[in-house]
Amino acid sequence: MRDHILFYLNGKPQRVVGRAAFQTLSRFLRYGQRATGTKIVCEEGDCGACTVLVGRVENGSLKYRPINSCIQFLFQLDLTHVVTVEGLAPYGSLNAVQEAMVRCHGAQCGYCTPGFIVAMTAMFEETAKPCEADVRRAVTGNLCRCTGYEPIVKAGVETDTAKMQRIEELYPSATMLRKFAGISGEAVRIDNFFKPSDMASAIAFKAEHPKCVIVQGATDFGVWCTKRNFVPEAVLSLSGIEGLGDITLDDGTLAVGGRASLAQFESFVRDLVPQLAPVMDRFGSPQIKNAGTLAGNIANASPIADSLPFLYVTGAQLELTGKSGMRTVAIDAFYKGYKTLDLQPDEIITRILIPLPKSGDTLRLYKVSKRSHLDISSFTAAMLLRRDDSRIGNIRIAYGGVGPVVLRLPKTEAFLSGKPFALDVLHEAGTIARDEITPLSDVRGSRDFRLQLAENVLKKFYYDVSEANA
Repeated sequence: MRDHILFYLNGKPQRVVGRAAFQTLSRFLRYGQRATGTKIVCEEGDCGACTVLVGRVENGSLKYRPINSCIQFLFQLDLTHVVTVEGLAPYGSLNAVQEAMVRCHGAQCGYCTPGFIVAMTAMFEETAKPCEADVRRAVTGNLCRCTGYEPIVKAGVETDTAKMQRIEELYPSATMLRKFAGISGEAVRIDNFFKPSDMASAIAFKAEHPKCVIVQGATDFGVWCTKRNFVPEAVLSLSGIEGLGDITLDDGTLAVGGRASLAQFESFVRDLVPQLAPVMDRFGSPQIKNAGTLAGNIANASPIADSLPFLYVTGAQLELTGKSGMRTVAIDAFYKGYKTLDLQPDEIITRILIPLPKSGDTLRLYKVSKRSHLDISSFTAAMLLRRDDSRIGNIRIAYGGVGPVVLRLPKTEAFLSGKPFALDVLHEAGTIARDEITPLSDVRGSRDFRLQLAENVLKKFYYDVSEANA
């Protein structure tokens, strides 16, 4: 068992021991390595000024993705290669994105600039010739307060692709991959942090430390630490357990591993469930989706979690593994109350099993928030409709943000079953839906606002479906 974290930084190995492993990557870079191109501004993963590239081993090579270093801890970086904005110009000359930013006047104060450059460099790792929409999507998680986005987007579009070097060209990975392969099967224990290499060890550790926090993406945990001074009793990582990052499709059921990232999930379902694409696009920034997991979104137990209404109406099941073995729990039975889960102290969410909508089913997903992107939901909804000719054969409805947990609406569903799919019917169903929910007023919306949304969204569902079938 190892007592240290090993990763590479701009091609150079870093061995981290003891409590040093519990610092954020951004602080390690700025104060430990004097790599001050990485900025700390919001320190909660919202502005993207701290963006770096993290390369992880996938199918025998390093795959680089942007993440927010301000809420990424060193203990999460075992067997990775981190590339900062300084590392994009290791030989003293600017890379093609940096040159374009200078040429297009893409910086004023400069705080946001490194994050934009890293995010756009990551885009070129995926897309050889990005269009403007690709650039805008790539920098969704990067906030600029003074320059304005147009010259930055212009820089992304006008980058000289012929001069754009991939990270593999700058930092050949053969040596890193050999080193990682030699120690990849080793468990890591540092103080109260444990990265096991098998599920049995993970379960045993969780049983011994019932208040331990499972940290995979740290998109929420990181904010607890940086903004609330949270100190966990113990930390468990699942990144060393084979298979938990897999996503598979078998006989119409999608199985999402407990540490599969939201970005993996989004990519896998893009063509399978096209209705999910707009929701996943607004779910979070590329940096957040590259780190966060679907299992984490579920375990966080927020009544406004964006994934939950979809999981509710599809009838998703959670596979839970503990000392007593494996069991499955329906997603809507998993939540016993606000932040209260049907999860034993030793149990871990190992897979999410999602029956996908069948041919002929109609799925619609809705999110209402103050901002279009990168904002916590005020209200969410999902409807899954199966028609019987012109009538409603079966319908499942789930709302988020209207109670202590996401809610199915059984009375509204029962009323609609067998009724004609007509505006007046959906209008009447809206009044029933209002009586099934108990929303509160908060900074994201008043109780009355949410009650009205609960009614209106059913009429919107009618218009959306009717227009699509016209």
